[in-house]
Amino acid sequence: MRILDRYLHRIFWRMFTLTAGAFTGIYLLIEFFERVDDFLEHKAVAAQYLRYFGWKLPVILVDIAPLAILLSVFLTLGSLSRHGELTAMRACGLGLARVSRPLIIAALLLSVGHFYLSDRLVPYGAAETRRVLKHELVGRPELARTQEQVWFREGNAIVFTRLFLPKKGILRDITIYEVDNNFRLKRRIDAPKAVWRENRGWILQEVVVRTFTPDGQPNRELERKRLPYNLTKSPGDFAANQLDNRELPFSELLSLSRRLSAEGYDTTRIRVDLHQRVAYSVTCLLMALLGIPFALQRGRGSNLALGVTISVAIGMIYFLLQSAMTAFGYAGTLPPWLAAWSGNILALLLALWMILGREA
Repeated sequence: MRILDRYLHRIFWRMFTLTAGAFTGIYLLIEFFERVDDFLEHKAVAAQYLRYFGWKLPVILVDIAPLAILLSVFLTLGSLSRHGELTAMRACGLGLARVSRPLIIAALLLSVGHFYLSDRLVPYGAAETRRVLKHELVGRPELARTQEQVWFREGNAIVFTRLFLPKKGILRDITIYEVDNNFRLKRRIDAPKAVWRENRGWILQEVVVRTFTPDGQPNRELERKRLPYNLTKSPGDFAANQLDNRELPFSELLSLSRRLSAEGYDTTRIRVDLHQRVAYSVTCLLMALLGIPFALQRGRGSNLALGVTISVAIGMIYFLLQSAMTAFGYAGTLPPWLAAWSGNILALLLALWMILGREA
């Protein structure tokens, strides 16, 4: 039986390498034609092309993995059926579960690897591609940040803001440290909120202004209801530095969700993305389960063109459904866990129904 397992693994991994390579190539080609105008417009050099598309690879692999697994399972079983090997295995008393076991184990390993890749390499890859595109090419200023916090220099001032709300054009919890030429603190400005107004810039609200003597001692404290402050950074600059949830490892995203939730902020979107990070990795296993009954239904008629067609059709239906459920989750219509897992639940039920129906 170990010989059989090795044989099935060898076929599957060969098919997976070919399908993953093909899907990655197609994805890269589409991405190139989508971005080439931006690169040409801003006179990108070869190193920027290489860095952008090089760091895009982990993101692409994570995106295409479930579809590649589905097609690989279809082609593996189709190859066995076409050469009569599947019939010989069944004649020897091997059931569907036994024949499929090596494929399920391979898909399970890929699911674990998928989560590791999406948690370790994808955050860095997504951040680097954004950096090349928005900062190096477009020229948006790059701000120092950790999670949602931002630090930047503004003339003789150092500005800190804990949270930027892009849709509302609001900065939360701002502290501005104004220093002299010897880097001694002259004035500190604290405000829980700053609002962007067109043609007026940033307006700090509920402001506390503290001034200091040349030797660093507190001098006086003033409170202002509103205070216009000349920050050269616009909402567009902050948005260009806004971390996509995909740029954070799972542990950091979970920590951010808990912290913002404890402070009263809406974390629905983050919680949906947290569930989806795990659910999408599990999709790799479910696509293998779906591929088994579809491949066996075709029998000896399985071929590459049919496998690609069925795999792409199943993949499109799944991803369209999952995109709709995710949108409902972001809007708060569905609970975050249901929005992220609904596609997987339906895929699992369909796979079990088809497998059990075939066994019966």
